[in-house]
Amino acid sequence: MQVVGYRTAASEDGPALVVAEEGTVSRVSVAPGTTLDYGLGERTCAGAVDGDTHYACDADAAPYCVQHSSTWVCARCTGDCLKEEMDCYEDHAVYLAAFAPDVFKVGVTRLWRLETRLREQGADRAAHVKTVSNGRLAREIEADIATEIPDRVRVPTKLDGIHDTVDEAAWRDVLSDFDPIEEFGFDYGFRLDARPVTATLARGTVVGTQGRVLLIERENTVYGVDMRDLVGYELDSEAAPAARQSSLGAYL
Repeated sequence: MQVVGYRTAASEDGPALVVAEEGTVSRVSVAPGTTLDYGLGERTCAGAVDGDTHYACDADAAPYCVQHSSTWVCARCTGDCLKEEMDCYEDHAVYLAAFAPDVFKVGVTRLWRLETRLREQGADRAAHVKTVSNGRLAREIEADIATEIPDRVRVPTKLDGIHDTVDEAAWRDVLSDFDPIEEFGFDYGFRLDARPVTATLARGTVVGTQGRVLLIERENTVYGVDMRDLVGYELDSEAAPAARQSSLGAYL
């Protein structure tokens, strides 16, 4: 059984690892309280998924080989359309997102997906700062704001503050140059006393998820797993658990 994708808590059916076995796609829930008991076997390209069908690939490159890698051109757009014909003619939102304690980013999404997109990213706080009539205008505004506020935050940075709260003064300072249309605050249903230990594993009790970060507790230690880092691995319920780092709390 190979991990071929993942779903965040923002998805309709809740957070899950998307797995494939003999060409058929299914889900392994990672809802809070779920017990996972898988070792990680060989990691190869995750291939391609079409609905409930999986097309396997044995290339060594993971999570995807060159043949199965794709880049969404809109993610690279800064206002000059990279498609043969512009097709983003619907309202878009420009937003600012906050990740505890004091990391901020600018982003854009289709207006109707705004809250979902923020949850997919695991934002702690957010503000909708502008609505425009199409994606090209939104990307132009994003590119301008990105000269001052980054347009991406990587998972290790999110893990650094996942146990913390947003610095209110710093957030207000960022918003001072804008006139927010709406503000958001998100609760992902867990509380941590310390930064989780970074690991790649699928064994333990699920504490919760925040964006694509999966939190797993084992032997009094909470581990933070980037679900994308699991894509491509074979899950083996018989495999011995991998060596892992423990927090000080594991010995208390």
